[in-house]
Amino acid sequence: MDGTILIADDDRTIRTVLTQALTRAGCKVHATSSLVTLMRWVEEGKGDLVISDVVMPDGNGIEQLPRIAAARPGLPVIVISAQNTIMTAIQATEAEAYDYLPKPFDLPDLMKRAARAIETRHRAPAPRDTAPDTAAGGDLPLVGRTPAMQALYRLVARVMNTSLSVLVTGESGTGKSLIARAIHDFSDRRARPFAVVSANDLATPDGPSAVLERARGGSILFDEVGDLDDAAQARIVRMLDAMGEDAPRIIATSQGDPAQRIGEGGFREDLYYRLAGVTIAVPPLRTRVDDIPHLAEHFLLRAERDGLGPRVLSPKATEMIRAYAWPGNVRQLENAMRRLVVTASGEEIGPAEVEAVLGGQPAAEPLRGGAEGEKLSASVERHLKRYFDLHGGQLPPAGLYQRILREIETPLIEIALDATGGNQAKCADLLGINRNTLRKKITDLDIRVTRRRKLM
Repeated sequence: MDGTILIADDDRTIRTVLTQALTRAGCKVHATSSLVTLMRWVEEGKGDLVISDVVMPDGNGIEQLPRIAAARPGLPVIVISAQNTIMTAIQATEAEAYDYLPKPFDLPDLMKRAARAIETRHRAPAPRDTAPDTAAGGDLPLVGRTPAMQALYRLVARVMNTSLSVLVTGESGTGKSLIARAIHDFSDRRARPFAVVSANDLATPDGPSAVLERARGGSILFDEVGDLDDAAQARIVRMLDAMGEDAPRIIATSQGDPAQRIGEGGFREDLYYRLAGVTIAVPPLRTRVDDIPHLAEHFLLRAERDGLGPRVLSPKATEMIRAYAWPGNVRQLENAMRRLVVTASGEEIGPAEVEAVLGGQPAAEPLRGGAEGEKLSASVERHLKRYFDLHGGQLPPAGLYQRILREIETPLIEIALDATGGNQAKCADLLGINRNTLRKKITDLDIRVTRRRKLM
């Protein structure tokens, strides 16, 4: 690698590590903790690449990008930041940063990106006339430092201002609709309508034309497109084929991957390829446990801003929420934190209060990792031992019997409903319980029911 690199970061350790690594790679390096100094170097014509932090003692690194582009068109800037929300990636992309990396970053990865930036040194596109209303997205609960979420942020930022259709997949409660809304709200279509389309909007032949009129060149979101019947899917295909100039941006969400249902006849192949210009898979919360404390803190701070009082999780309570499986994903976590703010007796939230707010369900890992052919009773036994271990030699709160039954009951009903296509009468018969009893349990356990034709 050959070139001069300007580094701006208020962390002395990061400046030292980057300076040593880039110098060994053959680069000349100028490092500073001041944006004022950085801008002086840029305006003096120094540097083939800028690596800048966002939050600096004398300003915001992203806000300097337009000044850098004006003074030195084509000078690439790699933004690094300890901030862990999607907003940083979006703002960096909108400001025409060459690349964005979250802290802590992988040094070899940063070195590769720096080498590529120096090698290409392409001229940045002309700045847009309008900037996004970033204040509107400050509360987006798309929080995460894990690699999976950071990759998702970068992908969202890259596709925002393209015309490609976007298919967002993921389990219920992972934030699919929030991502769809972010793609619209921070794109160059933000001033136009965002039309959310349900099955009822497509129930008649003239439904698609009404949808297009609502969108007016903005964005259309087909929410849970995998649940639409054949007739609705066919109307979408005809609508997409008939769109002319000033067509709206097409976004769709789906709990499952529609591609897997094509072979079963449950989803039209022609519709899938029209929707999946770019597929964004949102990871479930249980696969990114390191993000759980950050999300919990985010929701507690939001509740405090809403006037519900300050709350913090004790270390033991934090351990418990990390260990819990969160089958309802981010939505369930948000609801749990809000309830904790209301029900906690003091400012610090303890493990007993977490246990109570989780609906009485054991805050332990899901039943997984058992040997092939292992009986359910053996899996439950391992699960319960882990649960008791989490309490550090103390007994769990009273009422354990009902809590265990509730945790097993929820997935049992959910799977039975899925197997019967959401038909509650068939599900009640399959389980051997009264239909009214099933309805009450669906309400009490907050189970989502999706009625569809079961292909079996």
